[in-house]
Amino acid sequence: MYALALLLAIPLLGGLVLALVGHRDGAPDINVAFSLGTFLAACALTAQIINHGPLLVWSSEFYIDALNVFLVTLTAFVGLTTAIFSRPYMRIERDHGKMTPPRLRLYHSMYQLFSFTMLLALTTNNMGIVWVAMEAATLTTTLLVSVYRTAASLEAAWKYFILCGVGIAQALFGTVLLYMAAEKVIGPAGGALLWTNLDAVKAQLDPTIITLAFAFLFIGYGTKVGLVPLHNWLPDAHAEGPTPVSAVLSGLLLNVALYAILRFKVLTDGALQNHLAGRLMVGFGLLSVVTAVFLMIRQKDVKRMFAYSSIEHMGLITFAFGLGGPIANFAGLLHMTVHSLIKSAIFFAVGHAAQKAGTQIMEHIRGLIKVSPTVAWGLMLGSLAILGMPPFGVFASEFLIVTTAMREQPWATPFLLIALGVAFASVFSRVLPMVFGETNLKPLPHQPSSLPVFVHLGLGLMLGLYIPPYLVTWYRQAAAMLGN
Repeated sequence: MYALALLLAIPLLGGLVLALVGHRDGAPDINVAFSLGTFLAACALTAQIINHGPLLVWSSEFYIDALNVFLVTLTAFVGLTTAIFSRPYMRIERDHGKMTPPRLRLYHSMYQLFSFTMLLALTTNNMGIVWVAMEAATLTTTLLVSVYRTAASLEAAWKYFILCGVGIAQALFGTVLLYMAAEKVIGPAGGALLWTNLDAVKAQLDPTIITLAFAFLFIGYGTKVGLVPLHNWLPDAHAEGPTPVSAVLSGLLLNVALYAILRFKVLTDGALQNHLAGRLMVGFGLLSVVTAVFLMIRQKDVKRMFAYSSIEHMGLITFAFGLGGPIANFAGLLHMTVHSLIKSAIFFAVGHAAQKAGTQIMEHIRGLIKVSPTVAWGLMLGSLAILGMPPFGVFASEFLIVTTAMREQPWATPFLLIALGVAFASVFSRVLPMVFGETNLKPLPHQPSSLPVFVHLGLGLMLGLYIPPYLVTWYRQAAAMLGN
């Protein structure tokens, strides 16, 4: 209980403190300190759940189990490494005049509040609070995306706010429908939105109402996941916002939104006793994969290209969970983990490269291996990893997803293979000249901090070669909870 209290209190307190001192020279270090405290609290909570099982506390309003506990730790870990990366990044942005003291204060405070909303959405047992947390995440990230106050960043923030606002309104209506179905079974005494109560009576919920509820919830939270055709906000938000925001959007927000969909999928499967939810996820997941890779070909901005890569991978993860079963669910959870690690590492490397070149246009970023070898190798290895090259973890998860599709949905396999091939050709052909091309730029006098990049890549490599036994146990338990 104490670990959970610290997990939520530290980033909330951090947001309040940095709202006052976030413009000072020591603010990046304070941001890292609060993120470190959050990560340590997440580790303590994870150890508690591993040793003692699921935790239900505070009038059953918070529930930690095998499905969300490691996502909590992953969220806190990526939040910490991104805070470390943002220390030198934001100081350079300040020196270039892009970040003024008020903007730095806004950035640091909203960064901590964003972490709080993500952790609240993951740990709460109340489906209504999940909606509140996701709405709060929308507001905080809107401010983060628009922090540069350029015309392009303001346009991207408005597009993000409007599209995700419409989506979250759909999710609210779906939550109301879910409550309507649950109240008939659980009664008016309360607890009709607590997931543990809903899971216990899911077979008794009205199938017609639950069908409508899942449709609205899938549309609403699917907007936050970035599923096609609700994806238009994501490339703009990634391209125009600060690079640390791109890292946490891809590494954290998309996972949390998909986690919410998975919770509702479990209830829908139990109420309908069919595969309607799975078929919807398979269809929209596959559509997202295919659409994203062909849109990726047209991109000239490096951050937009990797934003479409995020849409592709979230579609692949959604497809895996739609297939269901122990192997596909295991692969989906593994892919969530490695995608968060690898994609955030790529954005770290891209951020340093774009700062040095003064542009995000790929044609103008050349010869990184001469300018900054650590950034160059970080970008190259990260690109190979996210494209599914062995022995990185993305290869293992994609292999499991494709082989399961061959057995369960053979018609979808050619689409997946073609999409993965197009993605590889598109990204690799762009990254190669960025790293090894000719350049007139001078080498950096001091190499930027690449520790977060290679820590993430190292973990992604480890998960391709060896998954620790406790992680295997978690993946299996969480996959079993998601059902067939």
